Amino acid sequence: MTSPEKLAEAVVLPGFAGTTAPGWLRRRVADGLGGAILFGRNVVDDEQVAALTAQLRGERDGVVVGIDEEGGDVTRLDVNTGSFVPGPLALGAADDPELTTAVAAALGERLAACGVTIDLAPCADLTLAAEDPIIGVRAFGSDPAKASPHVAAYVTGLQKYGVAACAKHFPGHGAATEDSHVALPVLPRTLAELHEIELVPFAAAIRAGVRAVMTGHLVVRAWGDEPATFNRTALTDVLRGELGFTGAVVTDALEMGAVSGGYGRHDGLGLSAVRALKAGADALCIGGAAFEADALDAINAAIVAAVVSGELPLERLAEAAERTAALGTDPAPATVGPVDRRLGLEAARKALRVTGEPRLDGPPLVVDVETEPTIAAGPMPWGLGAHLAELVPGTRAMTAGPDDLDAILEAAQGFSSVVVVTREAHRHPRVRALLSALSTVDFIRVETGVPGPADGDGPRLDTFSGSYVSLRAAAEYLAR
Repeated sequence: MTSPEKLAEAVVLPGFAGTTAPGWLRRRVADGLGGAILFGRNVVDDEQVAALTAQLRGERDGVVVGIDEEGGDVTRLDVNTGSFVPGPLALGAADDPELTTAVAAALGERLAACGVTIDLAPCADLTLAAEDPIIGVRAFGSDPAKASPHVAAYVTGLQKYGVAACAKHFPGHGAATEDSHVALPVLPRTLAELHEIELVPFAAAIRAGVRAVMTGHLVVRAWGDEPATFNRTALTDVLRGELGFTGAVVTDALEMGAVSGGYGRHDGLGLSAVRALKAGADALCIGGAAFEADALDAINAAIVAAVVSGELPLERLAEAAERTAALGTDPAPATVGPVDRRLGLEAARKALRVTGEPRLDGPPLVVDVETEPTIAAGPMPWGLGAHLAELVPGTRAMTAGPDDLDAILEAAQGFSSVVVVTREAHRHPRVRALLSALSTVDFIRVETGVPGPADGDGPRLDTFSGSYVSLRAAAEYLAR
C-alpha cells in the first residue's frame, strides 16, 4: 500500500494566488498532490485558464482541477464580465428542465475546454429562509419537488462533457440563518423534515449519477453536535448508507469560520482534515483562501500522525485518495472559443416575472442600488444601467447606496421614467426604507435576487439572477 505521506498529499485540493501555477504548486502536483481549486483570482479569460490547467497537467496526468463555477451570481470564469448563463433560481423560475440541461451542458463544454475536471456545482440546497444570508439565488427554488428535476438536469448537462458535477452543500444550507463562511449554523430541522425537504434534491442528484457531493458545515442536532463535514452519521450512514452515494465526498473549504473559527484563518486545519476523513470525506477543499506550501505541510503532517497513532485507519485514507483521484479524469476534448450568450439569454428571458405594466415613457434614470455581495459571490459586475444606456439613448445610469435618497430624488428631476434596481431588498432594512421613501416617485422596480414581499402596487420585474444575461434580458424587456 502507498505510504501515508503520499496518500495524505493525494486528498488535498488547495487554492492559490495568481493566474499561473506557482512553483510550489507545480512541484507538489508532480509529487502527488491531489489537485487545486480555481477561483476568480486565478482567472483572466478562458484561454488563460486553459493554459493554467495545462501547466498543472504537464506536471502530472490525472491531476484534479476544480472550479467553483455555479453560473449566475457565483461565477469565476466570468468574474470580470458577469455570467454568460443565469443562475439556478432563474432556471427554476423558467421551469424547463430540458433548458436547464442545455445551459449546464454549455457550461460543461466550456469548462472542459478550459481543462477543468470538476465543477463545485450545482447547489442542491433549497431557498427556505427569508433571512438566509448565503444561498438565495444559488438554489433552484424552495419546493423540493420542483427544484429536484432541475438539480438532476444540471448534473446530467454538466457531466455530458466529462466534467464531474458536485452537488452541495449536504444536507442542505437553505434553512440556515447564518453564513457558514463566518459561523456554524444549526439547522432547525427534524430528521423527518430533512427527509421530506432538504435531502430530496440530493437524492435526485445521486439518481442522476452525480460524481461528487460537497459537505456543508451544518449541525443537525439529531445527528449530534458535529457539523456534517465531521459527522460520520451524516456522511457514512445517511449519504452513503441511506441515499446510496458511491462517488467522492468533497468538503466545503476547511478554513471557513464554521469549522476554523474565522474565515481565512488556518488554525486547526490539520485537525479539521483528520476529523473530515474519519467521518467519511474524501477530498479536502482548502480553496477559499490562497494557500502556501507550509500550510499544506501542516495538514499533511496531521493526517500522517493520525494514521501512525491509529486514529485514522490507513485503509480509510487510501479509499479517500482513490475517490479523489477519480475526479481527475480528463474532460472530453473541446476547443476554447468566444463565449456565446445566446442560450443564456434565452433562459434569462424565459425566467423574467412581470408584475403590472413596466414600460418606459422616454429615456429613464436607472438607479442601481448597491449592497455588499455575499462571500460566495464576491465582487463582480452588476447593474442594469449600462445595459439600458446602450439600448435606450438618453438613459442616465447612476449607482447609489441605500442612504442616497436626496441624490436620487435630485437626479430623478426631468425624467419621466425611473428604474430602481435592487438585490434582495427584503434582507436589507436600509434598502427597504429607501424604497418606501421613494414612494413620491413613480418608478419601475427591478429585483435581481430572491423576490421578497411586494413593496407596493408599482410595476416590477424579477430576474431571479444578477448575471450578465439576466440583466440584459431585463433591459431588453424595458426597451422593447
